[in-house]
Amino acid sequence: MDAASTDVVPGDASPSAPDSQAPAPSRARHAAGPATIDLDQIAQFLPRTGIGTDVHAFAAPDSGTPMHLACLEWPGEVGLAGHSDGDVVAHACCDALFSAAGLGDLGSNFGTAEPQWKGASGTALLSEAARRVREAGFEIGNIAVQLVGERPRVAARSAEASRALSEAASARVSFCATTTDHLGFLGRTEGLLAVATALVYPVPDAVRPVVG
Repeated sequence: MDAASTDVVPGDASPSAPDSQAPAPSRARHAAGPATIDLDQIAQFLPRTGIGTDVHAFAAPDSGTPMHLACLEWPGEVGLAGHSDGDVVAHACCDALFSAAGLGDLGSNFGTAEPQWKGASGTALLSEAARRVREAGFEIGNIAVQLVGERPRVAARSAEASRALSEAASARVSFCATTTDHLGFLGRTEGLLAVATALVYPVPDAVRPVVG
């Protein structure tokens, strides 16, 4: 057999062709492999998630500080100390929204160095956070938030809280609560903690609503 001959293994349909003679579809699949995918371009269209937390201590019992929680007032309850109204639930929602949209966090947006936010309600802060997220080119899919603490007892007003939060954010917000079985600073009723997650998704300029 001369040098130009090509051995054929029994069972093979034909000798292997050089890469330059490979069928066009095979070359096309190779060219469209993972190395050619523009991940940044794909990310522009994917939903994003964020996590937010907030903690506040209870004000002194004789301070007369009212309780503002989940965008609701709670008559007869001692409120939370803070630069604003201490609404840990609304604040955690804000933090989660900013995290999801890549806009920083609660402190960088509503810091204690900014006097206009002193004493601001959780409703006002959540509404403003949602506005900034939409202004940045996102729409809010949903927010889920959980309050952790021994008091106040919120079960009877959970649906009301969800509605109030949803109205403030102009988006679906689900609210729930739990305790630590009297463990830790939360169990000793020294303060309250809230944890929230938010989902936002980018909105193309052509269909983006005007944000007032």
